Amino acid sequence: MNIRKKLRGKPEIHNGALNDILFILLLFFLIVSTLANPNVIKVNNPKGTADTKVKQSVVVSINKDQQIFIGQQPIADLASLDTLLVQEVQKLKAFSDTPSVVINADTVSHYGEVFRVMQSAKKAGAKVVANVQ
Repeated sequence: MNIRKKLRGKPEIHNGALNDILFILLLFFLIVSTLANPNVIKVNNPKGTADTKVKQSVVVSINKDQQIFIGQQPIADLASLDTLLVQEVQKLKAFSDTPSVVINADTVSHYGEVFRVMQSAKKAGAKVVANVQ
């Protein structure tokens, strides 16, 4: 009587090509999902004949040497910063209720100078946008 177990081969699934197929399907669905957006409604926007948009912002720049400029005009002393900023904001109040002050600051400029310009702009009644480069 033969009581030995028969050696059977274990079942195997060859999945060598499965990774390639899944990668191709993933790329296909990523590309298709970016092309088809069902939430977008196409609207024709009106076209104007002339550009009536007025620049309604004051640009304050702070360079790496801690020099402050309003537009292209350098500020000699920081005590006059508040009054010059108020004057610029008042000029723009004729065009907009809340003009904006854009602050372009160098990465090595001191944060104290940036905050001082922000506080002066808030006192002048302007909206502040900071842009640190």
